Amino acid sequence: MSLISTLARLEAVESGRAQPLATVCHRRLSDRPLVFVPLTTAGEAGAPLGALVGTDRGSPRLLTVAQPRDRDLRFAFLAELAETLLPHLDAYADDVEPAERSETDPETGKRVKVEVELCVDAPQLIVPNRPGVDFVRLLGRSMRFRRTAEQDPDTPYPAPARVPLLGRWLTHYGERARVPGSSLLLAATDLLNRHWATGQSNLEDQHLGALLAWIDPPDGGSGRDAALRAETDRDGRGQLRCPPAGPATDPAFDNRLLAPAIDEYDRARQFLGAAEDGPGADEQLGRLTRAEREIRALLESQLRPTWDAVWRGLDLLRELPEGARVADRWTRDRWSFTGHRDRVRSGEPPQPRHDDAVTAAQKLASRETAQQQLEAQEALDDPLVLAGRRLAGEAFIGEVTEVVMAYSESKRPSPRPLVTLYSEDTPQLGERTKVYRSLDGKPQSAEFVGWEPDGGGTLVVRLTDRMGRGREPAEGSLPEKGDVIAWTLFEHDQRGGPKLPSTEETPWTHGGPPAVEGRGPGAVPLPEARTPADGTPSAPPLPLPDPVTEDDFL
Repeated sequence: MSLISTLARLEAVESGRAQPLATVCHRRLSDRPLVFVPLTTAGEAGAPLGALVGTDRGSPRLLTVAQPRDRDLRFAFLAELAETLLPHLDAYADDVEPAERSETDPETGKRVKVEVELCVDAPQLIVPNRPGVDFVRLLGRSMRFRRTAEQDPDTPYPAPARVPLLGRWLTHYGERARVPGSSLLLAATDLLNRHWATGQSNLEDQHLGALLAWIDPPDGGSGRDAALRAETDRDGRGQLRCPPAGPATDPAFDNRLLAPAIDEYDRARQFLGAAEDGPGADEQLGRLTRAEREIRALLESQLRPTWDAVWRGLDLLRELPEGARVADRWTRDRWSFTGHRDRVRSGEPPQPRHDDAVTAAQKLASRETAQQQLEAQEALDDPLVLAGRRLAGEAFIGEVTEVVMAYSESKRPSPRPLVTLYSEDTPQLGERTKVYRSLDGKPQSAEFVGWEPDGGGTLVVRLTDRMGRGREPAEGSLPEKGDVIAWTLFEHDQRGGPKLPSTEETPWTHGGPPAVEGRGPGAVPLPEARTPADGTPSAPPLPLPDPVTEDDFL
């Protein structure tokens, strides 16, 4: 936690209201986000209980599972979810624009630019909290390998037609949520915690109702008192007035209301099955219908407050202007969405259960780079974030007092002007430490020369690049006297890591050669495969991926 965050939390405790951590919004907020509020059965995270989903805050679609232990009802829930989500994804898939992308030429091995399609926009999915993101990932993992009746007529318990396709998309969104700075799948609590500091713990900040009470308390009262009421206040039936944001439900709701309603539903189904077409069948059918409506009403009473709270949080975030570099990160999200659309349409199999060594290393490296780039861009976009880096000695603001032209000592001298700055900050500068400033959106680097002998916060830096190729610096490339400039000790653009080997060049200990017949290239021989006297591997073949059907295409 930075010093700025600590100070903001202390001020929140003293004032009773959340304090801002940012002056701009550091994530893209879509004009038409898809909000997804799920509930799961207590004790079984993979069993959905209900959900509110939609893009219209006034008329969400309610999906429920009257008996979560019934596999057919769960599949019906997933089919309804697919009917809601996939058309929304499909609406963005064909609205494209031309773009260029660097690819490796297979003949020459050189990087060349090719013209491809890039989706103009991408659908954004928002859940109430971080467990909601985990639930999206869990749903994707449980759905993408399901087999349908068209794929395998003999499969037991076939999944509805478009459920595996939805699983692939949810898996992609769940993986993309792990990339720092991505805005495809967002948790409302993470969004609010990034922009405001409350006077409670990080764990308590995961309660959406309490978090909003700190940020925007009702009637301008104390956020501390409003948060306590949101967490503990109950009605005459002993139910929370502000239910948890899910996916877990309140035990008092489960025990006092939901369990009796599900028991009544089970009895109604049992009596209806016993009555069959007898004289009491109509009565039992009406009883079953009433039981279903009761369960739907109970689940909606738990979901609707959270649904409204998510939209209220989005309203608060929309009051902040968008950061200047958010669009650049959103473009990478659009590339990610477009790439997965292309993989689905080309008939590639679902994402594997486990990544191979090279893919896992690439993901880790890209996420580390994205994290460093996000921290740099947020500091450049937001003076309040930059203040935290200044307090840590990782940046400083200086006023230009003098610019003296100097040149490098080489056969072809290049401009190396000395810039004298006055700063009240205390950056952690050492001999020839590199510092950077933003020039027309690009970083211009300089070297720290030293402090002036008279002290008083005066230092000298030497500019080293972005001044053109001529002997004289290009116009606008040098600061002028009186300019106030923010300098950072961290790079603005992160460099990529070392090139990773291909699967064929990976050691066999990490999934590379030698290949085993029947198991595909790069597979690792099993120990029992080396037992025959002739040394010939005899590992059993792995099952082939599911055949591609029309339902696999978006």
